[in-house]
Amino acid sequence: MSQPRIFPLGDAALVCEAPPPATLECQRRVWAAAEAARDWPHVLEVVPGMNNLTLVFDPLEADCEMLAGQLRAAWEAPGDAPVPGREVEIPVQYGGEFGPDLQVVANHTGLTVREVVQRHAGGEYVVFFLGFQPGFAYMGGLAQALHTPRRSSPRLEVPAGSVGIGGAQTGIYPATSPGGWQLIGRTELPLFDPARRPPTLLQPGDRVRFTVAGIHA
Repeated sequence: MSQPRIFPLGDAALVCEAPPPATLECQRRVWAAAEAARDWPHVLEVVPGMNNLTLVFDPLEADCEMLAGQLRAAWEAPGDAPVPGREVEIPVQYGGEFGPDLQVVANHTGLTVREVVQRHAGGEYVVFFLGFQPGFAYMGGLAQALHTPRRSSPRLEVPAGSVGIGGAQTGIYPATSPGGWQLIGRTELPLFDPARRPPTLLQPGDRVRFTVAGIHA
């Protein structure tokens, strides 16, 4: 694996960033380094992302260079820790009003609509991190045959529960919002509920499988 780049972000943060592509091996290193850093003195916040980890520290107490050395050592530490998380099934209505871009994905990939659905539902995905909006899970594991660029013109309103493809990733919109991913289906499962503990259905490390609740023309 390529060495990460470690650099300051202002006076009170360090970023450890690995080059693309995003892989499960890289994300395991992010999770392991994040877990170690939570116990370090003067570290105030640990923010894992995709291919990166940000540490916010007390600039009056922490030694930035020493912290960078600790971060590199934690990144390089050997280990085959299992992926954390649960198995979560997401039922999806594919196509039609639920997935208006399903045919676009089929045209781009050269597959039929049913082949797109079968391959999407046949994969196993891992939640790398949450971002963009509360509960939005960025997942690795999308088959290369389904990689499709985002829309050239984002929609102003994407319904909550929409399942989309954006480049090399698939994801689910937890709430109605603007968005530019290609929409191939929709689920009725609530991805974010502030009354639930935790409020997000999916967590980093969860393994996700999509099931076919229906295919619509």
